[in-house]
Amino acid sequence: MHSAEEPALSGSEWIVLSLLCEGPMHGNAVSHLVGPDGDLGQIWRVARAAVYRSLDRLSDLGLIRSAGEEFSPHGPVRLLFTATEAGQAAATSWQQRPVRHTRDIRSELLVKLALLHRRGADPHELLVAQHALLVPIISALEDRMATAIGFDHALLLWRYETASAAVRFLDALAPTPP
Repeated sequence: MHSAEEPALSGSEWIVLSLLCEGPMHGNAVSHLVGPDGDLGQIWRVARAAVYRSLDRLSDLGLIRSAGEEFSPHGPVRLLFTATEAGQAAATSWQQRPVRHTRDIRSELLVKLALLHRRGADPHELLVAQHALLVPIISALEDRMATAIGFDHALLLWRYETASAAVRFLDALAPTPP
């Protein structure tokens, strides 16, 4: 859950903002990073048009600002953007916040881990928080499965197995002390 002063951004907007926290970058460079062959595009693809819409929205919200221009022999002058202090703070907070829905772990948690890795930040706090969020979900799903029948049982079993696999993944990344 985000705080009242933190903006409600889409996942793509959070990723664009996080990349601009790394330093001045133009939209084309961001598009390459989140494109099909980009480092983050392997996890979460963002269409070029969505990158540019994100830049406009983040600028309107005061989370990024212009950082000059870069000349290119391959086309027009490219506008550089960088995160403001407010943008830096918001992105850092988002990157450390656990994913609320098990269905989003594959995409959102992995992209957060990739972004933390890119900036050389320790993911331990995020891993511990994510683990703590999942354990009661697994317990509740286990209880509900005991009485569920038909497709409800299949759906609960899927959610249980997915959450359990996520906990095993987290434990493998950051083993909890005995």
